[in-house]
Amino acid sequence: MKKFLFKLFGIISLSLAIVGIFLPILPTTPFLLLSSFLFMQSSDKLHKWLTEHRVFGQYIKDFQEYKSIPLKVKITSISFLWITILLSVFFFIEKLWIKLLLISIAIGVTIHILKYKTKKKK
Repeated sequence: MKKFLFKLFGIISLSLAIVGIFLPILPTTPFLLLSSFLFMQSSDKLHKWLTEHRVFGQYIKDFQEYKSIPLKVKITSISFLWITILLSVFFFIEKLWIKLLLISIAIGVTIHILKYKTKKKK
């Protein structure tokens, strides 16, 4: 039962990571790392698939090994984050407290991303 739950939560976490690629307010990296951990505990096959995946694999390995994020990923993440937040604030949200909350979240996520080392090209 434990392995089944770990596998289920790993799949949910991976789904959230994929959604996070398109919704910058949802963090991709923590969900990928959580998926990797959960698959490591429940399914060698899924863990191997994830860590060898052409998109996610190197990203997970680099982050786990070097605790760094490539410059391109930082720029893309922060850009999409601010574009979506500012579009929401100026065109879709009317309540001031929600606008302030979204801007605060964007500032926090930006700081969080920038605190990680920038991965050097090999």
